[in-house]
Amino acid sequence: MEITTMAQATQLHAQLLKNPQQNHSQTLTKIFNFTALSPSGNLTYARHILNSIQTSSSNSYFHNTMIRAYSDSPDPFQSISLFLTWHNNYIDDPFSPLPDRFTYPFVFKACSKLKLKRFGRQLHGLVLKSGLGPDTYIQNALISYYSNCDQMGCARKVFDKMSDRDVVSWTSVINGFVENKRHVEALRLFEKMETEGIEVNNVTVVWVLRACAETGALSVGMKLNEIVKNRGSKMEMNVVTGLIDMYSKCGCIDSAIRIFNEASDKDVYVWTAMISGLASHGRCKEAIELFERMERCDLKPDEKTMTAVLSACRNMGWINEGLSYFDKIKKVYKFRPTVQHYGCVVDLLARSGRLDDAEKFIKSMPVEPDSVLWRSLIWGCKVHGDTYRLERLIKHVEGLEMDDYDDCGTYVLLGNVYASNGKWKNKANMRKLMNKKGLVKPSGNSRIEVNGVMYEFTAGSTCHVEAGSIYEKLDEIDEVLKDNGYDPKLSEVLLEIDDEEKASQLLHHSEKLAVSFGLIKSEPGATIRIVKNLRSCEDCHSFMKHVSRVYKREILVRDRIRFHRFRNGECSCGDYW
Repeated sequence: MEITTMAQATQLHAQLLKNPQQNHSQTLTKIFNFTALSPSGNLTYARHILNSIQTSSSNSYFHNTMIRAYSDSPDPFQSISLFLTWHNNYIDDPFSPLPDRFTYPFVFKACSKLKLKRFGRQLHGLVLKSGLGPDTYIQNALISYYSNCDQMGCARKVFDKMSDRDVVSWTSVINGFVENKRHVEALRLFEKMETEGIEVNNVTVVWVLRACAETGALSVGMKLNEIVKNRGSKMEMNVVTGLIDMYSKCGCIDSAIRIFNEASDKDVYVWTAMISGLASHGRCKEAIELFERMERCDLKPDEKTMTAVLSACRNMGWINEGLSYFDKIKKVYKFRPTVQHYGCVVDLLARSGRLDDAEKFIKSMPVEPDSVLWRSLIWGCKVHGDTYRLERLIKHVEGLEMDDYDDCGTYVLLGNVYASNGKWKNKANMRKLMNKKGLVKPSGNSRIEVNGVMYEFTAGSTCHVEAGSIYEKLDEIDEVLKDNGYDPKLSEVLLEIDDEEKASQLLHHSEKLAVSFGLIKSEPGATIRIVKNLRSCEDCHSFMKHVSRVYKREILVRDRIRFHRFRNGECSCGDYW
């Protein structure tokens, strides 16, 4: 008999209790499994069953099932509590069942959810003492645990010491590197996995595609596409989504569209990935048209879909459309707007110069505005020259920063605003406050893939083995561009130094080093693709436009906000970003 409701489970359990003399072990196991593991079950009832069979020789299975159920529940600490009770009972009675290889993985899962670093290490020690250390199932769980607790060094040590690594082991540590934003290491590990002849599964593919998307590793992404294609079976939707996202973020939006068009039975995640990709490439009209097609397919958008739609409106300055879609989130799609949705609207209004509306919108929010929203408005005031509002907002946000925010972005913005107005002492104070809180401004870095190899450049760095050639080429480019109308925007350097030093600082921005390297190493006429971690400055944007015209190259730059496709001296963003 299949159990589908708690009413059935309790009735069947009552019948068993009325006839205790009969052997009902299989039926009891069915009832227990339903109450513990089914979404329609009841953990409290399952625990009552477990407590009633403490003397049973089979209670090892029941304990493991209960620990597993608790680890997936909203209160995973119960999993750890039950494990400790069980372990202590064994200490008191060595003849009772012992926690086994099926126990520890779920306890580690509970530890990772609760971020219990100290207890997890103690548990790892207990595993080694129990002789279960070499068990692959437990070692895979350890890798996931350490990864989820931001201890990738420990996760990698466990992985490296494994004598029998399966595809789950490789995938777990790759997953950990991706989740901890160590994407290049994830890609290196995937290359090693290939070298050792381990066949990837769909989960591996999805995680490696994410690493490719973040780093711009197009060649690896294309290789994964071929691997999946050669299997001949229908692609799972999470793989389709990953491929669309990878091609979009690597600058190959037409390849992303091809993958989208070839997919059948598209779910909301596939549609969202494609809408987001089009929006980031400035093909915002197509993004909105695709969203309307999605609605006609009776698919309900989720939070990420609406973020993509609002981003399309923001990237084009479509105020009325953006406000209309924002209103629909509650009225039509029936869910609460997130802070990301509010942020898109504030950014849209601020960029368009409607600063009063943007400020009123922030103050009317039912949720506490984060520092990103205030930054968007302050940046809008700076761009549109609203000095009075800018000074008032800076005083307001400075007060909030001291108490509420541990985010260096706002300190950096405020410091830059002060610097642009020559208030160097105020900027220095911002730097002191950052140092006091231990906040570090991320350095500008850019990645470029050449002949399947990923190279990373940091602003002003001379660490690259070919640094001499790169800087020599960059000086040459600078001279050629100046002869062809390029005028460096020295105002972008917000430091108290002379113009010559400012020009040197500007020239050595990371994306300029990357494009210099790209011009040296790539074939004439080849597209240059660059991924940058920060927003492009106005000078670099102007520089890339001139390079594309003078050197007759298409240059794709993905910055923190969107894609810029430079062709013949023009950019796809229309100088609006």
